[in-house]
Formats: sequence, structure tokens, C-alpha cells
Amino acid sequence: MSETPDPEVVELASKVFDLARTGDSAALAAYVDAGVPANLTNDRGDSLVMLAAYHGHAAAVTALLERGADADRANDRGQTPLAGAVFKGEDAVIRALLAGGANPESGTPSAVDTARIFGRTELLELFTTR
Repeated sequence: MSETPDPEVVELASKVFDLARTGDSAALAAYVDAGVPANLTNDRGDSLVMLAAYHGHAAAVTALLERGADADRANDRGQTPLAGAVFKGEDAVIRALLAGGANPESGTPSAVDTARIFGRTELLELFTTR
């Protein structure tokens, strides 16, 4: 038994995902504070944190983590926000995720694996000294 999603809910979710992509941390925080789940995911399993991280928005990542979002929530492909930030070279996001409790060993490939692939030895050192 499949239920057709409420168009207003779909529209709201789309808006919130766009806020994560564009990094509007104040609006994201307000929506989560008003009841939008901090771990909301899209049809590919990408969380709000994943979208904010992948698009380089450290302040949005921090705002979501402060509201209970899971720093290690993997998408449907097993990718974590931290591995995505390493892949994109988003150092401020990497630091925000680590401060929020992200595990560099989580996901496939993990952030550690991704740092190795791209020769980011400074990140490998950061991951082992945290």
C-alpha cells in the first residue's frame, strides 16, 4: 500500500534541501528548530549534512550538527559527509565535521581512504591526532 506524498511536504523538503546546498545556515536552523528532522534525507539517502558538506558550507554543517544531525550518516552509496568533504577539498567543512564527532573511518570509501587516494597526508595526520 503506497501513499502519495503530500505535495506541500514535498515542496517543503525540496526547499530545505536547497537551503543545505546553498548553505543558508540561519534558515536551516530555523526549519530544524521548527520541527524538520535534522537527519532528513532525499531519495538518494543524502542528508542535509551531506548536502551542506559537499557544497562547502561549514556554518550550515555546524548548525545542523548542533541540532542533532548525525555527522556520520552515510547515503545510499555508503558515502559519508566527511569523505565527501575530503573529496571536494573542503577543509573548513572537514574541521566542522570532526568537531561534530565525525569518524574518519566510517563509510565506503572512508575519509581516511579518500585522503589516501588524493594524497592528502596532512588530513591523514589530522585524523590520527584527533
